[in-house]
Amino acid sequence: MPDAFTLPLDSQLCFSIYSASIAINRVYKPMLDALGVTYTQYLVLSTLWEMDGLTISAIADRLGLEPSTITPAVKRLEAAGFLGRHRSAADERLVEVHLTVKGRNLHVKTGCLTDALLKHSGFSAPEMIDLNQKIRKLRDRMQDAASKR
Repeated sequence: MPDAFTLPLDSQLCFSIYSASIAINRVYKPMLDALGVTYTQYLVLSTLWEMDGLTISAIADRLGLEPSTITPAVKRLEAAGFLGRHRSAADERLVEVHLTVKGRNLHVKTGCLTDALLKHSGFSAPEMIDLNQKIRKLRDRMQDAASKR
């Protein structure tokens, strides 16, 4: 087996995951455009659909991104009427992000993304679930390794 420095690009797992992510985003883009959001905005909304009322820092932590990446997306989503920012009742120093009715209603329209992923991947739902579990396990182990450095 060749050493790590001679592996062809397509044999490198990191590149396969990276390029698969780009390909998925290309399939999603027309649907997200029709919904009026970018992929990053969709991720912010998805986080709030799981738990509404998070701070920008909490959203950034959940997505593994920097707050400086999340803030512009939140501002654009607020301008589009999908969410609002409000001072926390428990601690006025904190600003919480809350879905509006329009933001909550968008959730039901995003099922087309999962449908497209299943259709175009050729995987069954159980195969996709298994793949997702393996990728999450890989992500978690890499995050653990990075945090120990």
